[in-house]
Amino acid sequence: MAKSGSLSINSENIFPIIKKWLYSDHDIFYRELVSNGCDAITKLKKLALMGEYETSDDETYKVQVTVNPKEKTIQIEDNGLGMTEDEVDEYINQIAFSGAQDFLNKYKDKANEDQIIGHFGLGFYSAFMVADKVTIDTLSYKQDAKPVHWESEGGTEFDMKEGTKEGHGTVITLYLNEDSAEFANEYRAREILDKYCAFMPVEIYLNDETAEPQYDTIEKDELTDKDTIIETIVEPAKTEEKEKEDGTKETVEVSPAKEKYKIARRPVPVNDTNPLWNKHPNECTDEEYKEFYRKVFMDYKEPLFWIHLNMDYPFNLKGILYFPKINMEYESIEGKIKLYNNQVFIADNIKEVIPEFLMLLKGVIDCPDLPLNVSRSALQNDGFVKKISDYITKKVADKLSGMCKTDRENYEKYWDDINPFIKFGCLKDTKFCDKMNDYILFKNLDDKYLTLPELLVKEEEKKDENKDEAEVLDADGNPIKKESTDAADENTEEKDERKVIYYVTDKLQQGQYIKMFKEQNMDAVILDHNIDTSFISQLEQRNEHYKFMRIDADVTESLKDETSAEDLKAETDTLTDVFKKALNNDKLTVKVEKLKNADIASVITLSEEGRRMQDMMKMYAMNGMGGMDPNMFAADQTLTLNANNELVKYIFEHKDSEHVPMFCEQLYDLAMLSNQPLSVDAMAKFVQRSNQIMMLLAK
Repeated sequence: MAKSGSLSINSENIFPIIKKWLYSDHDIFYRELVSNGCDAITKLKKLALMGEYETSDDETYKVQVTVNPKEKTIQIEDNGLGMTEDEVDEYINQIAFSGAQDFLNKYKDKANEDQIIGHFGLGFYSAFMVADKVTIDTLSYKQDAKPVHWESEGGTEFDMKEGTKEGHGTVITLYLNEDSAEFANEYRAREILDKYCAFMPVEIYLNDETAEPQYDTIEKDELTDKDTIIETIVEPAKTEEKEKEDGTKETVEVSPAKEKYKIARRPVPVNDTNPLWNKHPNECTDEEYKEFYRKVFMDYKEPLFWIHLNMDYPFNLKGILYFPKINMEYESIEGKIKLYNNQVFIADNIKEVIPEFLMLLKGVIDCPDLPLNVSRSALQNDGFVKKISDYITKKVADKLSGMCKTDRENYEKYWDDINPFIKFGCLKDTKFCDKMNDYILFKNLDDKYLTLPELLVKEEEKKDENKDEAEVLDADGNPIKKESTDAADENTEEKDERKVIYYVTDKLQQGQYIKMFKEQNMDAVILDHNIDTSFISQLEQRNEHYKFMRIDADVTESLKDETSAEDLKAETDTLTDVFKKALNNDKLTVKVEKLKNADIASVITLSEEGRRMQDMMKMYAMNGMGGMDPNMFAADQTLTLNANNELVKYIFEHKDSEHVPMFCEQLYDLAMLSNQPLSVDAMAKFVQRSNQIMMLLAK
C-alpha cells in the first residue's frame, strides 16, 4: 500500500487554487476543517437512513478538537464516514475536487443537498496557512476498509501509507508554524470556534491536552453510565443533641448519610446544534428570542421586536432580525447581521445579500442556497442574490406596516427608536420607501403620532375650517379667487399649490414660533433628527402634492391681521432704513406686518431653500469636504417687525433717539435666538447690551 508521488493538479482548477490564498483571516482553517468533519458525519447519518450503513444504538456522533499549546499541535477528529485509499487519492491528492459534490452526484436522488456543508474543494488546504506539516489518519466506514495515513509538509509532495487508526472517521493533525502558535491556545481556539462554529449541526467538543483534569461532585441519583467515577464520597449522617423531657440529653439524626460521586467533568459542546432560527416561529417564546439575542450579540438591552424569517420557496432562507434600541445619530449606529450557510458562519454584514439599511439591525440569516465562491469568504453578485435581498426587504416592510395597521400602540411606542432606521431605509431603497410611505409617523406639537395620509387629511380639514364662509362661487360652484391687494402679486409667477407641512427642528429654540402657531390653532411636526433634512427632500421629490417648510421659514397669513402693504408703507420704509443703518447691513430684508400676537416684537425667517442649502454646507464642512461658506445664504434672511408691538411703535416714532440703534440690535438678536444659536462674538455683545438696557431701566 506504500505510495509516494506528487499532488495532481487539474489545469481547470488552477484559478480556484490560487484564490484559496485569498482567505482574509488565517483562523478560517478552524471553520473549514470542523465543517468537513460535520460533513463526514452528516453523510454517514444519511447512509444509515438509506440502509447502506448499520449504526449501533449507542453511537454518538461528534467532532473533537484537541489543542496542545506545548507541542503546538491541533487535532480535529470526527467519527464520520472516513476515507479509503482511493478516496484520499481523489479528494486530497487532487486539489479542488470536492468530496461533497461527488457524494451528491452519487446519491442525488436520496440526499438532501442543503444539509451538506462542504460544497467546495479547498477547505482542507487552508490548514497549510498555519501549519508546517499536516497529517491525516482515516478509516472508511466501508467493510474491510484499511486505515490510511497521509502526511505533507506543505509543498506538492506527500506520503501515504497504511495507517493504524481504529474506528471509522478521520483525524487531522496540524503541526503549527511559529507564527501561528496562538491557535493551539485553548481560549483562542474557543473564541474562534464560537465565531465560526457556534451553530454547526454536529456537536463540537474542545479539549486542552495540557490542562489539569477538572472534576465535579454530583448526587448519587445524578450519575449516568457515561460518567467516569474518580472517587466515591460518603457523607456521614448529620446529628444534633436534644434535651428530653426528663432533662437528659440524646443524640438525634437530623439527616441520613449520603453517598456522592466525584466524577471527571462532563464535556460540554461549544455549539448549539439546533439554533432558534431553525424552529418554526410558533414554537418560539418571547423569552427564547431575547435569550438568543443576548447570547449571540452579548447585548443585554432588550431588543424592541424581531422578525422571524422562514422561507422554503423559491429559495431556502431562515433567520431572525432584531430591532435594537437605536435612538441615536444614524451615522454612528452599528448593527451586525451574521450570515450563515447551512449553520456555518460565513461573514458579518455581506452587502450583496443584506440591504445596506438593514446593517443597522442585529440578526442572523441562514441561506444554504447562497452561491459562494471557493473561499467561502465572498458572494457572487448575481440576480439570485438580489432576489434574496429583495425578499428580506419585503419581509421587514411587511412587518413594520402590519404593526402600524394592527398594533398601532406598540408601533408608536417604538417609533422614536426605529425612525432613523426606517428613514435611512427609505433613502437607500426606493422599493422599501414605496412600501413604507403611508406608515411613516410624524409627531405633532401635541406629541400625537400621525401618518402622512392622516397628516394631509388633517391639514385639509383645517384649510376648510378657515375658508371664508361668504366665499363667492362661479357658475360651476368653484370659489372665485379674490384679487390681491398687493400690486406686486400680479407680476409673480404661478403660486405653489402644494400642501404645506410645517415642521420644527428644535422645540426650545423655536418656542416663539410654536407659540404663535398654537395661538392660531395651527400645527407642525417634530423633525429633530439629522437624517430628516435628506428624508423630507426625498419625500418631496417623490410626491408633487405637498412640501415641507420649517415653522420659521415664513410668517404665514394666519398669523397676521388683515392689512395691505400700502397701509404699512410708511412704517416699512422708515424701519427698513433705521434697522439697516443700526445693524450696518444693507443686504438685510426688512418687512413690517401686523401680527396677531402684539407681544412679539420681531421674528427672523429664512427661506426653506436657503436653510436646506445652508444645512448641506454645514454637513459637508463637518465631514471635512469643504464647500461654500454657509453664511452666504444670509441674504435669504428676513427680519419681520410687528407693527402692533409697542417697542416697534416706539422705534418708528422715535427713530432719531440715541437709544434706538441699541434697541434695533437687541430686537434683531432676540429674533435670531429664536431662529438659530448666536455666534460667540454676537452672544457676548448681546449679553453686554442686555446689561446696558437694564441699567437704563435702573436709572
